[in-house]
Amino acid sequence: MRAYARRYGADEENWGIAGMLHDFDYEMHPHAPQHPVKGGEILIARGVDPAIVHAILAHADYSGMQRVGLLDRALYACDELTGFVHACALVRPGKVIDGLEPASVRRKLKDKGFARTVNRDDVYCGAAELGVELDTHIAFVVDALASVASEVGLARA
Repeated sequence: MRAYARRYGADEENWGIAGMLHDFDYEMHPHAPQHPVKGGEILIARGVDPAIVHAILAHADYSGMQRVGLLDRALYACDELTGFVHACALVRPGKVIDGLEPASVRRKLKDKGFARTVNRDDVYCGAAELGVELDTHIAFVVDALASVASEVGLARA
């Protein structure tokens, strides 16, 4: 999220917070529609920026919140794809993200048995709503994760 904030000239801190918090309530409320609605209630009560709360609520289609701003669309676009790209890296030799190509990620997207809980429709719709071509979006997410690979367990040991 911070990488997309940089790309769009947006507030990296707010976008990073949205990315970090968007699923914080998932273990407490793993079923729709409680997640992310219950989490949104907690965040509002704690004074989190309303734009961040809106983006978090809007990242779930069933919440009823429209994705109106760039933060909303970016969070939705990155949510499923980031986890999927991470999974793709973990099955590579050395479990590294370095050198992961968009074509490899697209092939894995077609394999319904791989990372089966990832909603492929959200991946495709997310890129479209953000207004970027899927391969461009995948490459951007791969590059963003590669820049923090050692922090997320995807770097060479």
